[in-house]
Amino acid sequence: MDLSQPVQYGPGWFALALVNAGLAENKGRGRWNWFLLSLLLGPIATYLIVVWERVDRSR
Repeated sequence: MDLSQPVQYGPGWFALALVNAGLAENKGRGRWNWFLLSLLLGPIATYLIVVWERVDRSR
């Protein structure tokens, strides 16, 4: 793996964080929090958002 060009993965990682923010909002979770978490965890955050149950905010 050539680490001389780390910018190569940046746009994809950022796009994934945006998608995760939208997914999180649809599941009743905080959009901004999950965006930031996704910048750190990437695909792991996507997995967590998809697997965890929807938050019931009506209570």
